[in-house]
Amino acid sequence: MADKSFNAFAMAQQQFDAVAEQLGLDDGTRNLLRNPDREFHFNIPVKMDDGTTEVFRGFRVQHNDARGPNKGGIRFHPQETVDTVRALATWMTWKCAVVDIPLGGGKGGVICDPHNLSMREQEQICRGWVRQVGKAVGPIQDVPAPDVMTNGQHMLWMMDEYEKINGGHFPGMITGKPLGMGGSEGRTEATGYGVIYTLREALKRSDVDIAKTTAAFQGFGNVAQFAIELYAQLGGTTICVSSWDQGDQTSYTFKRNSGVDLKELQNMTDRFGGIDKEKAVAAGYEVLPGEDWIKQDVDILMPCALENQVNAETVQDISDQVKFLAEGANGPTTPEADAALQEKGVFTIPDFLCNAGGVTCSYFEQVQCNMNFFWEKEEVLEKLDNIMTRAFHAVADLAETQDVYMRDAAYMIAIQRVAEACRLRGWV
Repeated sequence: MADKSFNAFAMAQQQFDAVAEQLGLDDGTRNLLRNPDREFHFNIPVKMDDGTTEVFRGFRVQHNDARGPNKGGIRFHPQETVDTVRALATWMTWKCAVVDIPLGGGKGGVICDPHNLSMREQEQICRGWVRQVGKAVGPIQDVPAPDVMTNGQHMLWMMDEYEKINGGHFPGMITGKPLGMGGSEGRTEATGYGVIYTLREALKRSDVDIAKTTAAFQGFGNVAQFAIELYAQLGGTTICVSSWDQGDQTSYTFKRNSGVDLKELQNMTDRFGGIDKEKAVAAGYEVLPGEDWIKQDVDILMPCALENQVNAETVQDISDQVKFLAEGANGPTTPEADAALQEKGVFTIPDFLCNAGGVTCSYFEQVQCNMNFFWEKEEVLEKLDNIMTRAFHAVADLAETQDVYMRDAAYMIAIQRVAEACRLRGWV
Protein backbone atom coordinates (compact mmCIF):
# COMPACT_ATOMS: atom_id res chain seq x y z
CA MET A 1 0.00 0.00 0.00
CA ALA A 2 1.37 3.43 -0.98
CA ASP A 3 2.20 6.06 1.64
CA LYS A 4 -0.12 9.03 1.07
CA SER A 5 2.58 11.43 2.33
CA PHE A 6 4.98 10.17 -0.34
CA ASN A 7 6.58 12.86 -2.49
CA ALA A 8 8.09 11.53 -5.72
CA PHE A 9 10.23 14.61 -6.35
CA ALA A 10 11.71 14.53 -2.86
CA MET A 11 12.65 10.90 -3.52
CA ALA A 12 14.21 11.78 -6.90
CA GLN A 13 16.28 14.49 -5.23
CA GLN A 14 17.28 12.15 -2.41
CA GLN A 15 18.49 9.58 -4.92
CA PHE A 16 20.40 12.25 -6.85
CA ASP A 17 21.98 13.77 -3.72
CA ALA A 18 23.33 10.41 -2.57
CA VAL A 19 25.07 9.72 -5.88
CA ALA A 20 26.24 13.33 -6.32
CA GLU A 21 28.03 12.91 -3.00
CA GLN A 22 29.67 9.69 -4.16
CA LEU A 23 30.77 11.38 -7.40
CA GLY A 24 32.05 14.46 -5.59
CA LEU A 25 30.07 16.87 -7.80
CA ASP A 26 30.68 20.54 -7.11
CA ASP A 27 27.88 22.61 -5.56
CA GLY A 28 27.09 24.48 -8.79
CA THR A 29 26.51 21.28 -10.75
CA ARG A 30 24.46 19.78 -7.92
CA ASN A 31 22.22 22.82 -7.69
CA LEU A 32 21.72 22.84 -11.45
CA LEU A 33 20.84 19.16 -11.77
CA ARG A 34 18.69 18.60 -8.70
CA ASN A 35 15.99 21.04 -9.90
CA PRO A 36 14.16 21.44 -13.24
CA ASP A 37 15.27 24.15 -15.64
CA ARG A 38 11.72 25.28 -16.45
CA GLU A 39 8.14 24.65 -15.38
CA PHE A 40 4.81 25.52 -16.96
CA HIS A 41 1.61 25.47 -14.87
CA PHE A 42 -1.61 26.43 -16.63
CA ASN A 43 -5.38 26.14 -16.86
CA ILE A 44 -7.22 24.33 -19.66
CA PRO A 45 -10.86 25.44 -19.87
CA VAL A 46 -13.10 22.91 -21.63
CA LYS A 47 -16.73 23.22 -22.67
CA MET A 48 -18.15 19.91 -21.49
CA ASP A 49 -20.79 17.85 -23.29
CA ASP A 50 -23.48 19.00 -20.85
CA GLY A 51 -22.81 22.64 -21.69
CA THR A 52 -20.88 23.52 -18.53
CA THR A 53 -17.27 24.68 -18.51
CA GLU A 54 -14.69 22.76 -16.49
CA VAL A 55 -11.15 23.99 -15.91
CA PHE A 56 -8.39 21.37 -15.84
CA ARG A 57 -4.92 22.00 -14.43
CA GLY A 58 -2.01 21.15 -16.71
CA PHE A 59 1.77 20.97 -16.38
CA ARG A 60 4.96 20.66 -18.42
CA VAL A 61 8.29 20.38 -16.64
CA GLN A 62 11.62 20.52 -18.50
CA HIS A 63 14.40 19.21 -16.29
CA ASN A 64 17.60 19.46 -18.34
CA ASP A 65 18.37 19.73 -22.07
CA ALA A 66 22.18 19.81 -22.05
CA ARG A 67 22.35 16.57 -24.08
CA GLY A 68 19.46 17.33 -26.45
CA PRO A 69 15.76 18.28 -26.66
CA ASN A 70 13.67 17.44 -23.63
CA LYS A 71 11.72 14.19 -23.94
CA GLY A 72 8.93 12.73 -21.88
CA GLY A 73 5.31 11.67 -21.74
CA ILE A 74 2.07 13.37 -20.79
CA ARG A 75 -0.08 11.77 -18.10
CA PHE A 76 -3.83 12.12 -17.61
CA HIS A 77 -4.53 11.19 -14.00
CA PRO A 78 -6.91 12.46 -11.28
CA GLN A 79 -4.14 12.32 -8.66
CA GLU A 80 -1.51 14.04 -10.80
CA THR A 81 0.65 16.59 -8.95
CA VAL A 82 3.40 18.90 -10.10
CA ASP A 83 5.84 17.12 -7.79
CA THR A 84 5.13 13.85 -9.57
CA VAL A 85 5.73 15.56 -12.92
CA ARG A 86 8.97 17.11 -11.58
CA ALA A 87 10.20 13.69 -10.47
CA LEU A 88 9.32 12.04 -13.76
CA ALA A 89 11.04 14.81 -15.74
CA THR A 90 14.17 14.35 -13.61
CA TRP A 91 14.15 10.59 -14.09
CA MET A 92 13.72 11.11 -17.84
CA THR A 93 17.00 13.04 -17.94
CA TRP A 94 18.81 10.13 -16.30
CA LYS A 95 16.92 7.59 -18.42
CA CYS A 96 18.01 9.17 -21.70
CA ALA A 97 21.57 9.54 -20.45
CA VAL A 98 21.97 6.00 -19.12
CA VAL A 99 21.06 4.50 -22.53
CA ASP A 100 23.13 7.24 -24.20
CA ILE A 101 20.55 8.78 -26.52
CA PRO A 102 20.90 12.54 -27.27
CA LEU A 103 17.85 13.80 -25.37
CA GLY A 104 17.08 15.51 -22.08
CA GLY A 105 14.26 15.03 -19.61
CA GLY A 106 10.76 16.43 -19.59
CA LYS A 107 7.30 15.40 -18.44
CA GLY A 108 3.75 16.65 -18.67
CA GLY A 109 0.40 16.02 -17.10
CA VAL A 110 -3.20 17.02 -16.70
CA ILE A 111 -5.28 16.50 -13.57
CA CYS A 112 -8.25 14.62 -15.04
CA ASP A 113 -9.82 11.17 -15.23
CA PRO A 114 -10.33 9.97 -18.83
CA HIS A 115 -12.68 7.26 -17.55
CA ASN A 116 -15.24 9.99 -16.91
CA LEU A 117 -14.62 12.05 -20.06
CA SER A 118 -16.02 11.65 -23.57
CA MET A 119 -13.62 11.46 -26.48
CA ARG A 120 -14.62 14.99 -27.51
CA GLU A 121 -13.81 16.29 -24.03
CA GLN A 122 -10.45 14.50 -24.06
CA GLU A 123 -9.69 16.00 -27.47
CA GLN A 124 -10.36 19.49 -26.12
CA ILE A 125 -7.99 18.86 -23.20
CA CYS A 126 -5.28 17.72 -25.64
CA ARG A 127 -5.68 20.74 -27.89
CA GLY A 128 -5.87 23.09 -24.91
CA TRP A 129 -2.65 21.61 -23.50
CA VAL A 130 -0.82 22.36 -26.75
CA ARG A 131 -2.22 25.88 -26.99
CA GLN A 132 -0.79 26.61 -23.55
CA VAL A 133 2.75 25.31 -24.16
CA GLY A 134 2.98 25.27 -27.96
CA LYS A 135 5.90 27.72 -28.01
CA ALA A 136 7.89 25.61 -25.53
CA VAL A 137 7.55 22.20 -27.23
CA GLY A 138 8.49 20.92 -30.67
CA PRO A 139 10.91 18.68 -32.58
CA ILE A 140 14.01 20.69 -31.60
CA GLN A 141 12.88 21.81 -28.13
CA ASP A 142 10.78 19.32 -26.21
CA VAL A 143 9.13 16.20 -27.64
CA PRO A 144 6.12 14.83 -25.72
CA ALA A 145 4.80 11.25 -25.83
CA PRO A 146 2.03 9.10 -24.31
CA ASP A 147 2.10 8.07 -20.66
CA VAL A 148 -0.46 6.88 -18.10
CA MET A 149 -3.98 7.00 -19.61
CA THR A 150 -2.89 8.72 -22.84
CA ASN A 151 -2.42 7.03 -26.21
CA GLY A 152 -1.70 7.53 -29.89
CA GLN A 153 -5.02 9.26 -30.53
CA HIS A 154 -4.24 11.88 -27.88
CA MET A 155 -0.83 12.44 -29.48
CA LEU A 156 -2.40 12.94 -32.92
CA TRP A 157 -4.78 15.58 -31.60
CA MET A 158 -1.84 17.35 -30.01
CA MET A 159 0.24 17.14 -33.18
CA ASP A 160 -2.67 18.44 -35.26
CA GLU A 161 -3.13 21.44 -32.94
CA TYR A 162 0.61 22.18 -33.00
CA GLU A 163 0.64 22.05 -36.80
CA LYS A 164 -2.37 24.38 -37.00
CA ILE A 165 -0.60 26.88 -34.75
CA ASN A 166 2.70 26.68 -36.66
CA GLY A 167 1.38 26.29 -40.20
CA GLY A 168 3.20 23.19 -41.41
CA HIS A 169 3.79 19.48 -40.91
CA PHE A 170 5.90 18.62 -37.86
CA PRO A 171 5.47 14.86 -37.17
CA GLY A 172 8.67 14.85 -35.12
CA MET A 173 7.17 17.19 -32.50
CA ILE A 174 5.54 14.29 -30.65
CA THR A 175 5.97 10.51 -30.52
CA GLY A 176 3.75 7.54 -29.78
CA LYS A 177 1.62 8.26 -32.83
CA PRO A 178 -0.35 5.57 -34.71
CA LEU A 179 1.31 3.75 -37.61
CA GLY A 180 0.70 5.53 -40.89
CA MET A 181 0.60 8.88 -39.12
CA GLY A 182 4.27 9.11 -38.21
CA GLY A 183 4.33 6.30 -35.67
CA SER A 184 7.15 3.78 -35.47
CA GLU A 185 6.92 0.04 -35.75
CA GLY A 186 7.72 -1.55 -32.39
CA ARG A 187 6.76 1.50 -30.33
CA THR A 188 3.86 -0.17 -28.50
CA GLU A 189 6.05 -3.15 -27.55
CA ALA A 190 9.16 -1.12 -26.74
CA THR A 191 8.86 -0.40 -23.01
CA GLY A 192 7.65 -3.87 -22.06
CA TYR A 193 10.15 -5.61 -24.33
CA GLY A 194 12.94 -3.41 -22.97
CA VAL A 195 12.10 -4.57 -19.45
CA ILE A 196 12.54 -8.17 -20.54
CA TYR A 197 15.72 -7.48 -22.54
CA THR A 198 17.37 -6.19 -19.35
CA LEU A 199 15.88 -9.00 -17.25
CA ARG A 200 17.18 -11.58 -19.75
CA GLU A 201 20.70 -10.19 -19.40
CA ALA A 202 20.47 -10.04 -15.60
CA LEU A 203 19.45 -13.69 -15.49
CA LYS A 204 22.29 -14.64 -17.84
CA ARG A 205 24.83 -12.91 -15.60
CA SER A 206 23.47 -14.91 -12.66
CA ASP A 207 23.43 -18.21 -14.62
CA VAL A 208 19.65 -18.50 -14.23
CA ASP A 209 17.57 -20.14 -16.97
CA ILE A 210 14.69 -17.79 -17.73
CA ALA A 211 12.55 -20.76 -18.80
CA LYS A 212 12.65 -22.05 -15.22
CA THR A 213 11.55 -18.80 -13.60
CA THR A 214 8.20 -17.46 -12.40
CA ALA A 215 7.10 -13.85 -12.08
CA ALA A 216 4.44 -11.59 -10.58
CA PHE A 217 3.44 -8.32 -12.24
CA GLN A 218 1.85 -5.21 -10.87
CA GLY A 219 -0.26 -3.56 -13.55
CA PHE A 220 -1.80 -4.81 -16.77
CA GLY A 221 -1.38 -1.83 -19.06
CA ASN A 222 0.75 -1.57 -22.17
CA VAL A 223 4.08 -2.10 -20.37
CA ALA A 224 3.03 -5.17 -18.42
CA GLN A 225 1.19 -6.81 -21.30
CA PHE A 226 4.14 -6.71 -23.68
CA ALA A 227 6.59 -7.65 -20.93
CA ILE A 228 4.43 -10.70 -20.16
CA GLU A 229 4.32 -11.52 -23.89
CA LEU A 230 8.10 -11.53 -24.41
CA TYR A 231 8.76 -13.16 -21.02
CA ALA A 232 6.45 -16.02 -22.07
CA GLN A 233 8.15 -16.29 -25.47
CA LEU A 234 11.45 -16.79 -23.65
CA GLY A 235 9.90 -19.54 -21.51
CA GLY A 236 9.03 -17.69 -18.31
CA THR A 237 5.78 -18.27 -16.40
CA THR A 238 3.70 -15.38 -15.08
CA ILE A 239 1.82 -16.49 -11.98
CA CYS A 240 -0.22 -13.36 -11.34
CA VAL A 241 -0.97 -9.80 -12.37
CA SER A 242 -2.61 -7.01 -10.42
CA SER A 243 -5.10 -4.74 -12.12
CA TRP A 244 -7.55 -1.94 -11.41
CA ASP A 245 -11.23 -2.96 -11.63
CA GLN A 246 -13.29 -0.02 -12.86
CA GLY A 247 -16.50 -1.65 -11.70
CA ASP A 248 -15.87 -1.19 -8.00
CA GLN A 249 -12.86 1.15 -8.10
CA THR A 250 -10.56 -1.42 -6.46
CA SER A 251 -7.36 -3.16 -7.48
CA TYR A 252 -7.10 -6.94 -7.44
CA THR A 253 -4.45 -9.58 -8.00
CA PHE A 254 -5.47 -12.24 -10.51
CA LYS A 255 -3.56 -15.46 -9.88
CA ARG A 256 -3.36 -18.87 -11.50
CA ASN A 257 -0.61 -21.22 -10.34
CA SER A 258 -0.38 -22.85 -13.76
CA GLY A 259 0.36 -19.42 -15.21
CA VAL A 260 -1.79 -16.64 -16.61
CA ASP A 261 -2.96 -16.75 -20.22
CA LEU A 262 -2.12 -13.36 -21.73
CA LYS A 263 -4.61 -13.51 -24.61
CA GLU A 264 -7.35 -14.75 -22.29
CA LEU A 265 -6.81 -11.85 -19.88
CA GLN A 266 -6.59 -9.32 -22.72
CA ASN A 267 -10.03 -10.45 -23.91
CA MET A 268 -11.49 -9.44 -20.54
CA THR A 269 -9.59 -6.16 -20.19
CA ASP A 270 -10.75 -2.59 -20.86
CA ARG A 271 -8.67 -0.02 -22.74
CA PHE A 272 -7.08 1.19 -19.50
CA GLY A 273 -5.79 -2.26 -18.50
CA GLY A 274 -8.59 -3.04 -16.05
CA ILE A 275 -9.47 -6.76 -15.84
CA ASP A 276 -13.12 -7.79 -15.41
CA LYS A 277 -13.24 -9.61 -12.07
CA GLU A 278 -16.30 -11.74 -12.80
CA LYS A 279 -14.89 -12.96 -16.11
CA ALA A 280 -11.56 -13.74 -14.45
CA VAL A 281 -13.24 -15.84 -11.75
CA ALA A 282 -15.20 -17.71 -14.42
CA ALA A 283 -11.91 -18.44 -16.22
CA GLY A 284 -10.43 -20.02 -13.10
CA TYR A 285 -8.37 -17.17 -11.68
CA GLU A 286 -8.02 -16.70 -7.96
CA VAL A 287 -8.85 -13.11 -7.04
CA LEU A 288 -6.75 -11.62 -4.23
CA PRO A 289 -6.35 -8.08 -2.84
CA GLY A 290 -4.45 -5.78 -5.19
CA GLU A 291 -1.35 -5.53 -2.99
CA ASP A 292 -0.92 -9.32 -2.88
CA TRP A 293 1.08 -9.34 -6.13
CA ILE A 294 4.17 -8.52 -4.08
CA LYS A 295 3.62 -11.39 -1.62
CA GLN A 296 3.86 -14.25 -4.11
CA ASP A 297 6.44 -17.04 -4.01
CA VAL A 298 8.01 -16.24 -7.37
CA ASP A 299 11.53 -15.65 -8.65
CA ILE A 300 10.91 -12.21 -10.18
CA LEU A 301 8.78 -9.20 -9.28
CA MET A 302 7.94 -6.67 -11.99
CA PRO A 303 6.18 -3.50 -10.82
CA CYS A 304 4.74 -1.98 -14.01
CA ALA A 305 2.22 0.50 -12.64
CA LEU A 306 2.84 3.61 -10.52
CA GLU A 307 5.52 5.00 -8.21
CA ASN A 308 5.99 4.17 -4.49
CA GLN A 309 4.73 0.59 -4.68
CA VAL A 310 7.79 -1.10 -3.14
CA ASN A 311 8.27 0.91 0.05
CA ALA A 312 9.38 0.45 3.66
CA GLU A 313 6.10 -1.28 4.46
CA THR A 314 5.48 -3.46 1.40
CA VAL A 315 9.09 -4.63 1.01
CA GLN A 316 8.61 -6.71 4.15
CA ASP A 317 6.00 -8.78 2.28
CA ILE A 318 8.45 -9.93 -0.40
CA SER A 319 9.04 -13.68 -0.35
CA ASP A 320 12.52 -15.07 0.27
CA GLN A 321 12.16 -16.85 -3.07
CA VAL A 322 12.30 -13.53 -4.95
CA LYS A 323 15.77 -12.89 -6.37
CA PHE A 324 15.12 -10.26 -9.07
CA LEU A 325 13.14 -7.03 -9.26
CA ALA A 326 12.67 -5.46 -12.71
CA GLU A 327 11.20 -1.98 -12.49
CA GLY A 328 8.85 -1.46 -15.42
CA ALA A 329 7.27 1.52 -13.65
CA ASN A 330 8.86 4.87 -12.87
CA GLY A 331 9.93 5.33 -9.26
CA PRO A 332 8.27 2.17 -7.87
CA THR A 333 10.89 1.63 -5.14
CA THR A 334 11.70 4.02 -2.30
CA PRO A 335 15.22 4.46 -0.86
CA GLU A 336 14.10 2.72 2.35
CA ALA A 337 12.94 -0.28 0.34
CA ASP A 338 16.20 -0.25 -1.65
CA ALA A 339 18.13 -0.79 1.57
CA ALA A 340 15.90 -3.73 2.48
CA LEU A 341 16.23 -5.24 -1.00
CA GLN A 342 20.01 -5.13 -0.71
CA GLU A 343 19.80 -6.94 2.62
CA LYS A 344 17.54 -9.56 1.06
CA GLY A 345 19.99 -10.03 -1.82
CA VAL A 346 17.44 -9.07 -4.48
CA PHE A 347 19.05 -8.03 -7.77
CA THR A 348 17.26 -4.82 -8.80
CA ILE A 349 17.18 -3.48 -12.35
CA PRO A 350 16.50 0.23 -11.72
CA ASP A 351 13.57 1.91 -13.41
CA PHE A 352 15.35 4.45 -15.55
CA LEU A 353 17.44 1.66 -17.08
CA CYS A 354 14.85 -1.12 -17.06
CA ASN A 355 12.00 0.80 -18.69
CA ALA A 356 14.10 2.96 -21.02
CA GLY A 357 12.93 0.96 -24.04
CA GLY A 358 10.00 3.32 -24.44
CA VAL A 359 12.00 6.51 -24.71
CA THR A 360 14.60 4.75 -26.87
CA CYS A 361 11.96 3.77 -29.40
CA SER A 362 10.42 7.24 -29.12
CA TYR A 363 13.83 8.55 -30.13
CA PHE A 364 13.75 6.15 -33.10
CA GLU A 365 10.30 7.49 -34.03
CA GLN A 366 11.52 11.08 -33.83
CA VAL A 367 14.52 10.28 -36.04
CA GLN A 368 12.35 8.48 -38.61
CA CYS A 369 9.81 11.34 -38.68
CA ASN A 370 12.49 13.97 -39.13
CA MET A 371 14.05 12.13 -42.08
CA ASN A 372 10.66 10.91 -43.41
CA PHE A 373 11.91 7.33 -43.76
CA PHE A 374 10.66 4.46 -41.63
CA TRP A 375 12.28 1.17 -40.60
CA GLU A 376 10.77 -2.30 -40.53
CA LYS A 377 9.69 -3.68 -37.15
CA GLU A 378 12.52 -6.22 -37.01
CA GLU A 379 15.09 -3.46 -37.49
CA VAL A 380 13.51 -1.31 -34.77
CA LEU A 381 13.45 -4.14 -32.24
CA GLU A 382 17.00 -5.21 -33.11
CA LYS A 383 18.27 -1.67 -32.54
CA LEU A 384 16.29 -1.49 -29.31
CA ASP A 385 17.69 -4.79 -28.05
CA ASN A 386 21.24 -3.70 -28.84
CA ILE A 387 20.92 -0.39 -26.98
CA MET A 388 19.19 -1.90 -23.93
CA THR A 389 21.66 -4.78 -23.73
CA ARG A 390 24.69 -2.50 -24.04
CA ALA A 391 23.33 -0.09 -21.42
CA PHE A 392 22.50 -2.89 -18.99
CA HIS A 393 25.97 -4.39 -19.12
CA ALA A 394 27.64 -0.99 -18.73
CA VAL A 395 25.67 -0.47 -15.51
CA ALA A 396 26.15 -4.03 -14.28
CA ASP A 397 29.89 -3.91 -14.98
CA LEU A 398 30.25 -0.69 -13.01
CA ALA A 399 28.17 -2.07 -10.14
CA GLU A 400 30.41 -5.13 -10.04
CA THR A 401 33.77 -3.39 -10.34
CA GLN A 402 32.91 -0.56 -7.91
CA ASP A 403 30.88 -2.84 -5.58
CA VAL A 404 27.88 -0.52 -5.64
CA TYR A 405 24.12 -1.07 -5.89
CA MET A 406 22.71 -1.27 -9.44
CA ARG A 407 20.64 1.88 -8.98
CA ASP A 408 23.70 3.82 -7.80
CA ALA A 409 25.74 2.53 -10.75
CA ALA A 410 23.04 3.61 -13.22
CA TYR A 411 22.87 7.04 -11.60
CA MET A 412 26.66 7.38 -11.69
CA ILE A 413 26.76 6.81 -15.44
CA ALA A 414 23.78 9.04 -16.19
CA ILE A 415 24.71 11.93 -13.91
CA GLN A 416 28.31 11.98 -15.12
CA ARG A 417 27.15 12.17 -18.75
CA VAL A 418 24.75 15.04 -18.07
CA ALA A 419 27.21 16.88 -15.82
CA GLU A 420 29.87 16.63 -18.53
CA ALA A 421 27.46 18.03 -21.14
CA CYS A 422 26.68 20.96 -18.81
CA ARG A 423 30.40 21.54 -18.25
CA LEU A 424 31.23 21.46 -21.96
CA ARG A 425 28.46 23.98 -22.66
CA GLY A 426 29.93 26.29 -20.02
CA TRP A 427 26.89 26.14 -17.75
CA VAL A 428 28.95 25.13 -14.70
